[in-house]
Amino acid sequence: MFAVPSIIYVAHLKNILDQPNKRTVHESLTPRLGGLAVFAGFMSALTIFGNLNNGVQQLLAGCIILFFIGLKDDLVTISAFKKFIVQLLASGVVMVIADIRITSFQGIFGINELPVGVSYAFSFLVIVGITNAINLIDGLDGLAGTMVLIIASTFGWFFYQYGGPLFENFAFVAVCLLGGIMGFLRYNFHKATIFMGDTGSLVCGFIISILTIQFIEMRAVPSSPSVALGILFVPLFDTLRVSLIRISKGISPFSPDKNHIHHCILGMGFRQISTVVILAIINIFVILFVIRFADLGNQYIITVLLGFSVILSIILGVYRVKRTQTVT
Repeated sequence: MFAVPSIIYVAHLKNILDQPNKRTVHESLTPRLGGLAVFAGFMSALTIFGNLNNGVQQLLAGCIILFFIGLKDDLVTISAFKKFIVQLLASGVVMVIADIRITSFQGIFGINELPVGVSYAFSFLVIVGITNAINLIDGLDGLAGTMVLIIASTFGWFFYQYGGPLFENFAFVAVCLLGGIMGFLRYNFHKATIFMGDTGSLVCGFIISILTIQFIEMRAVPSSPSVALGILFVPLFDTLRVSLIRISKGISPFSPDKNHIHHCILGMGFRQISTVVILAIINIFVILFVIRFADLGNQYIITVLLGFSVILSIILGVYRVKRTQTVT
């Protein structure tokens, strides 16, 4: 909270500002180095007060790697391929050295324990997928921060309640991330005076991905893989939806556009703050649902989540068509 005003001042002084363009919502030059403050708050609190055993030390190493590539991207844009290679390196640190990976599907599609090679490959996809999902949802003032706040709070509560000696220190990870995000959100809600940037979204997404894997491996609730999907519902739904839309149009899933869920809700006439609140409510509703019905099994929860995703996609598509026809 104390660092952000200084970052804003330096960003304006050195002209390190995000330029508005056809796919952004903001209309004025805005610093995008808020991730510096999030990273500083998270790292300092965790290293001073947290227990760095059970993989947390390797998590911090991965965060440092992603912090520097995110910072470089915020200062001088780099290619998606280079970011992917760095994400591979950060993922390798936690998977190989700390052995943080998904070892079982816990009965999904009749699959339980995974072969070691499949476990590493799938865990890497999970880390990269969630990291980039948080990065992609960062399109409105306060949206990515609010999503991280909700998701980290949920995981943190489970680690605090059920973590035991193997996972309880990940509650510290979640709480320190909450502190960094809350200090940043003070300046990021509409109209934002600073953005998270890739520095923040990549680090936050990476932390959330590791919390997700550890939550699944902890098995504190029945059907933990599908419960994790519900906790991450809005970012994952948005990423899968826009990727499928882009692929169906024959373009790269990494091509930027304005098909994100927050763009669609804005197109319905809602303001930025209302859009963030709506998406937060949707995510909280899904979290409460998957926790309440965790006993019903992975297949049941995944089926319901898919059905809700289809309904939500249809609603967004219908309103987009109506809006286009009205404009025409």
